[in-house]
Amino acid sequence: MGKTVITLTAINDLKYNRFAVSKVLVIAPKKVAESTWSKEASKWEHLQMLRISTALGTEAKRIRALNTPADIYVINRENIPWLVDYYRQAWPFDMVVIDEFSSFKNSSAKCFKALKNVRPHIQRIVGLTGTPAPNGMLDLWAQIYLLDGGERLGKTITSFRERYFEPDQRSRDRIFTYAPKDNAEEKIQQLIGDICVSMKAEDYLELPDITYNTVSIELSSKAKKAYEKLEKEMLLQIDESTIDAGSAAVLTNKLLQLCNGAVYDEDRNIVEVHDDKLEAFDELIAGLNGKPALVFYNFQHDRDRIKKLLSKTSLKVRELKTPQDETDWNNREIDILLAHPASAAYGLNLQQGGNHVIWFGLNWSLELYQQANKRLHRQGQTEKVIIHHLAVSGGVDEDVIAALLDKSSTQDYLMNALKARIEKAKEGA
Repeated sequence: MGKTVITLTAINDLKYNRFAVSKVLVIAPKKVAESTWSKEASKWEHLQMLRISTALGTEAKRIRALNTPADIYVINRENIPWLVDYYRQAWPFDMVVIDEFSSFKNSSAKCFKALKNVRPHIQRIVGLTGTPAPNGMLDLWAQIYLLDGGERLGKTITSFRERYFEPDQRSRDRIFTYAPKDNAEEKIQQLIGDICVSMKAEDYLELPDITYNTVSIELSSKAKKAYEKLEKEMLLQIDESTIDAGSAAVLTNKLLQLCNGAVYDEDRNIVEVHDDKLEAFDELIAGLNGKPALVFYNFQHDRDRIKKLLSKTSLKVRELKTPQDETDWNNREIDILLAHPASAAYGLNLQQGGNHVIWFGLNWSLELYQQANKRLHRQGQTEKVIIHHLAVSGGVDEDVIAALLDKSSTQDYLMNALKARIEKAKEGA
């Protein structure tokens, strides 16, 4: 729906046409904060005047970014308590935008409490989310409180809960869940209707029945150095004039492993290089807010690292191995279904279990790619299918995606892309 560019356009208008704001803070998930807002602004001619400073990394880097003249300052939500403490009574941001607003649904969380403390100093506040109440209307209280200071839904979550909800699942001395009272949802919607705008894509956009979404990942400086060092060492060992399809496949496989965050050494031991793609994957899963996802991995160490990450969550994770896994997925009993494209590309009907495909790691096979996506994008699918690619910015990931989406001869594309990378490595050597 273009939430980011709409908001940037509003900021630009408020700042340079109406002179209504002076300093804007954008709070976003870490991977979104790293690049999404600045990249989006760079795409649009009418936003070229906006200066964006990203306050991430070490404390020294964050302070330097905050002291850099800019119109918009972008920070990840985990650093909000630090930011509030840093400025104390001298809070400088008269407008605050919270991307993925539903991440502030917990009124006990540190980031909510910190922002609540400086709320009186904020003149304009905007929340952006595709899922405002992922687990029910109780999730709305904290978000609406940050918008209006408790004017519409009450000053405390306790009073909000007592007014509109009743105990649902409970033991003798503990209430586990609450259910809305009769007509409570309609009353809540009426109360907040003047400050909330809800837009559905199908009402405004002619979306295709399959949409491709590439999540661009900026490596941390440490990971980027490690990645570039290993990539250069690998590329400089190859003479582009003698490279053939076999050696090209071996080398690009290594580079794809690097993009994913770990590589096999000569003894098949796993050497971990970075967690940046895993972090982006984690944020993407969180952004789905409980919607199931079919996740394709390329290497076994990808699968193992993903499983280790997801074991810390309450999500129901399964590897696709048996017909029962297929049945359980289609019955919506699985949140994350892990599969290798070579073992899941043909014959499986998975369209009833979800509409999100995530490619953690890609390979060069156009046939496997198309057939794997067809597990969800097939007759009987009732929702628009979204194919997410996780791609390291500047990495060989991007070469693969370009080849697959272009549907060109991937063999030729592989060779040409690799030779271009070897040339670049030689120039920088």
